[in-house]
Amino acid sequence: MPKMKGAQILVEALQREGVEYIFGYPGGAVLPTFDVLYDAPLKFILTRHEQGAAHAADGYARATGKVGVCIATSGPGATNLVTGIATAYMDSIPLVAITGQVKTSLIGNDAFQEADVTGITRPITKHNYLVKSAKELPRVIKEAFYIASTGRPGPVLIDLPVDVQLQEAEFEWPESVDLPGYKVVTHPHPAHIKQAALMIAQAKRPVLYVGGGVVTASAAEEVRELAHRCQIPVTTTLMALGVFPTDDPLSLGMLGMHGTGYANHAVMEADLIIAVGARFDDRVTGRLDTFAPYAKVIHIDIDPSSISKNIPVDLEIVGDAKIVLQELLKVVEKPDTSAWLEQIEEWKRKFPLRYKDDPNVIKPQYVVEKLSELTNGEAIITTEVGQNQMWAAQYYRYKYPRQFISSGGLGTMGFGLPAAIGAKVGRPDRVVIDIAGDGSIQMNIQELMTAVENGIDVKVAILNNSYLGMVRQWQELFYRRRYSATPIRSPDFVKLAEAYGAKGLRVTRKEDVVPAIKEALETPGVVLMDFVVEPEENVFPMVPAGETINKMIMGMA
Repeated sequence: MPKMKGAQILVEALQREGVEYIFGYPGGAVLPTFDVLYDAPLKFILTRHEQGAAHAADGYARATGKVGVCIATSGPGATNLVTGIATAYMDSIPLVAITGQVKTSLIGNDAFQEADVTGITRPITKHNYLVKSAKELPRVIKEAFYIASTGRPGPVLIDLPVDVQLQEAEFEWPESVDLPGYKVVTHPHPAHIKQAALMIAQAKRPVLYVGGGVVTASAAEEVRELAHRCQIPVTTTLMALGVFPTDDPLSLGMLGMHGTGYANHAVMEADLIIAVGARFDDRVTGRLDTFAPYAKVIHIDIDPSSISKNIPVDLEIVGDAKIVLQELLKVVEKPDTSAWLEQIEEWKRKFPLRYKDDPNVIKPQYVVEKLSELTNGEAIITTEVGQNQMWAAQYYRYKYPRQFISSGGLGTMGFGLPAAIGAKVGRPDRVVIDIAGDGSIQMNIQELMTAVENGIDVKVAILNNSYLGMVRQWQELFYRRRYSATPIRSPDFVKLAEAYGAKGLRVTRKEDVVPAIKEALETPGVVLMDFVVEPEENVFPMVPAGETINKMIMGMA
């Protein structure tokens, strides 16, 4: 076999892994690779910032279930990926990030645009590589995609010195991956399945608590079957919105800090919690020593290190969520939950999601409701972070997995727009809408140009309240309304959209909300809607930090 340059080996290996799209930004230390990409069938999408590339690759991965790929040059190019890599790491998203590096002979010499990116990213990657030889590249690429996408997924970084990209070697593609220290347990112990079935059969007040691991495992169908067969109510984390349809009678919606009142009360009164692919995050549990005081806990997760990490469990089942639930469905018997479901209906009547509507102003919740209605609850929704994120979680009626795409664990402002671009690239058949805040959207608003240039038809709905809303809400409730650094001035978003070649719509009256959304949905291309909403509207329910999750501030009477 003739020898190939390292850059050629890299691109050939990416094609063998089924990569179709790469998001990124060129630079000196990746010039050999970009020269090869010039003739390659891979579709390269030039973002306007490396952080946007990482988020776009992340959004693509979340929308499709495939591994997202991004590339950047050495030094600042690589460090600009860090926030996006950390975002993917916290939410267990399969990502392969490729960074250029200075020549191997210069590493450690503080060369121009040198950064120890493997050292910097070690805590926020599932694994990372510094490649010293072109001969290693096929094996490294094969391993990187395998590690990123198996077990509990996560980002893998490949740091590639510029001289290795030019070095010649024979291309030897490994047919399999041999990683002695990396074992993924997918099938559960049969005794654990029998014990879980017995615990479910004996429960009177069970709750299915479902997290993002169910999305990863494509186990939504099994969750729905278990819930319906056993008549168990289902609550989801932010990452699992859409796994269980919002409109299903057994749906409790989201739990936790901004979860529904009835979900939080149900968890606190449950006698059995069946946690599937969830990690008992602090935003879910609130005060740990008071969480679910009457409940036995079954924890199903592919990552054994997540089990009993925050909450001690009564039965741990390590395995792939889909396989575990399939095995459980073979033996499970229906418990008597009739009285429990009546109690939950009472909580639903007593603690509905609600807000005080006003004909004279635009309430942000109203905008999200209308987005849901006019898209028939079928759009892919990405969000920024803050109040916009929580209203999107609460008031859009989700139907299917991979429909809600948001930065959960890291809470990354600026995520939504580039993630929407990645999601639309991966799912061109879907309407994709970024629900944004006026603060968060400005962190990566330059990616409007990426969408326009590439004909990526995303819609943006800004809930513009002239504040950094979630921080302002905390200042109002806990800091005597001392609004330190939270009022924010924004540009004319319509003119800015038009400057980028997109369509801009500004909406200041409630009666214009529906016509604006209809116009945006009917208009080909990128559309930005600027909804001027009630400035001091708050997200409720809200569990104050360090409080028990059934001790909620409910808001309006």
